Amino acid sequence: MDRLNECRQIITSYLEEFAKKDRNSKPVLDRDRDRYLVLHNEWHDEDRIYSCAIQLDIIENKIWIQINNTEVYLDRELIDRGVDPQDIILGFRSPNIRKLLAANLH
Repeated sequence: MDRLNECRQIITSYLEEFAKKDRNSKPVLDRDRDRYLVLHNEWHDEDRIYSCAIQLDIIENKIWIQINNTEVYLDRELIDRGVDPQDIILGFRSPNIRKLLAANLH
């Protein structure tokens, strides 16, 4: 399996696993556009709680963590499953912060 398909499989299996832990969470897996989400939807009395817990995109063969509204370190989870740390971009950080973080890796 090529690296891109391996990353897709890692993302898909992780998000499906993650969503199973909460019956109010649903994975949305768009393999054609390489956009992967976990949506959270529930009710508290008359108040609807609806949000995107996680958004991962694959852009130019890199995994972009666009949103992480969880207490999980998604980059660590992906690395533990076999993703190369240099293939992960923290998209929720500004470009200047990403440059600083990348410089500290070397």
